Amino acid sequence: MRVPTFTDVLDARDRITPVLPPTPMWHSTALSAATGAEIFVKYENTQPIGAFKVRGGLNLLATMPERERAAGVLGYSTGNHAQSLAYAARHFDVPCTIVMPENANPTKAAAVRALGAELVEFGATFDESSARAHELVAERGMRLVSAANEPRLVAGVATAYLELVRTQPDLDAIVVPVGGGSGAAAACIVTARLAPRCEFIAVQSAASPAAHDSWRAGEVVERPNTTAAEGLATGSGFELTQRILRDRLTDFMLVDDADIAAAQWSMLRDAHTLAEGAGAAALAAVLAQRDRFAGKRVAIVCTGANASQAELRRIIPRG
Repeated sequence: MRVPTFTDVLDARDRITPVLPPTPMWHSTALSAATGAEIFVKYENTQPIGAFKVRGGLNLLATMPERERAAGVLGYSTGNHAQSLAYAARHFDVPCTIVMPENANPTKAAAVRALGAELVEFGATFDESSARAHELVAERGMRLVSAANEPRLVAGVATAYLELVRTQPDLDAIVVPVGGGSGAAAACIVTARLAPRCEFIAVQSAASPAAHDSWRAGEVVERPNTTAAEGLATGSGFELTQRILRDRLTDFMLVDDADIAAAQWSMLRDAHTLAEGAGAAALAAVLAQRDRFAGKRVAIVCTGANASQAELRRIIPRG
């Protein structure tokens, strides 16, 4: 797999801009008071699918040969990658099949169906869905689209960080949640060119630490995958994104699911922002290490807002 370049990101911006306007980025007084840092939030939860991944799907299908488009695309996902492919497939009139776990977030599953994709529910985890997706591709001859091992997906997602850095060029740190790592890898490509002195920190749930442990080990590893934060729920690292992270990432943190839930509530209560678990993980990391970030200008990315009703009931305190 070819590692996407900064030029690839600029090309992706030119393809995506006519379809997706830039998302807002604002200083949050409330979250700054809670953390002791100067917090800027990049609101990727305002995308039409409620998550940043739509950028990657659009860029991938925009550059796909007609032969592959005619055969259709098939993806596997816990939700937001699925919606990204379904949205792009509808935009380009391409057949789309998505494999999701049987216990997938019903909000995300319903959105995939509403976008016109065929939804196959299989297995209890992302990894079991992945295995079924590979079987279906062999049967149907469709183009399998990985959630992370796709250079054009990464280049598309990187347009979010192009907007972020150009809006706030003097940041001290950027904190990004990681599942498969497409967002973090994308941020690495952009910050290496435009903000080389800015610290770049990834965060993942301690209940699904495959990407974190792969980065620490210097090779792709598998780990238990039990987090409730769907966007962080992967049981293995991905080769492409890990290769990019090894070259640029400053640090990789783990946070507990309880800390993620508390950060979701803080974003909802204090910043009036709906975030799913992955979308609040960056704030959870800053809250967990206040001393490290105190007084610094820190960007956090709210990567998605697709929280189910059950998830919202879990994070809102009773009484």
